Amino acid sequence: MNILLSNDDGYHAEGIQILAAHLRQFANVIVVAPDRNRSAASNSLTLVEPLRPRKLDNGDYCINGTPADCVHLALNGFLSGKIDLVVSGINAGANLGDDTLYSGTVAAAMEGRHLGLPAVAVSLDGRQHYETAAKVVCDLVPRLHGELLNRREMININVPDLPYNEIKGLQVCRLGHRASAAEIIKQQDPRNEVIYWIGPAGLPDEAGNGTDFYALQNGYVAITPIQPDLTAHHSIVALQNWLDKE
Repeated sequence: MNILLSNDDGYHAEGIQILAAHLRQFANVIVVAPDRNRSAASNSLTLVEPLRPRKLDNGDYCINGTPADCVHLALNGFLSGKIDLVVSGINAGANLGDDTLYSGTVAAAMEGRHLGLPAVAVSLDGRQHYETAAKVVCDLVPRLHGELLNRREMININVPDLPYNEIKGLQVCRLGHRASAAEIIKQQDPRNEVIYWIGPAGLPDEAGNGTDFYALQNGYVAITPIQPDLTAHHSIVALQNWLDKE
């Protein structure tokens, strides 16, 4: 199996390095990842400046772009040879519910799926037990195949920050929802200029049984099939009826 591995924390991040080492025990792995932390880059592509891949001493690559840039270049002619699977992660921190809209980790996998390959994003709900998340991915990857999901769907995996033997199991679940993000943080820099920080994510707002929030909170690996289709299909008829009445 030939695996393209990327992330949004940067090629140097502990999560991607540990995952690469585990996957290389049974697969050929090429890392193409951002040259720095690009968390929350979402699905953005770099269109107004050139991308400059840099080959690392171990044969992997880093790119001065977003996670989606990395996968887009890798699968559109930058790499030679066949790729069978795109894996993104291990992210430092969970990507649950609405987080998936912002996540560069999810975006890298989604770009792979958009380009026709099965794809997996994996995140750890913390920064300690990356080995656990790597083992979970290695348990699942050999069982993946291209027909498992519809053409534009991918798998989003969130792993509790626990030792592997304390994981209660796997749960397939839907995305939950968060409340609105916290207010922005206003500060002054050393030159007395006003600066702003985006506040922390909002608290879970819909996190009941069956959601990714619930599975993770209760010690289970949350596995969610996701897709880029944002259409609110259930509202199409109601919206059309409203227009017809007008």
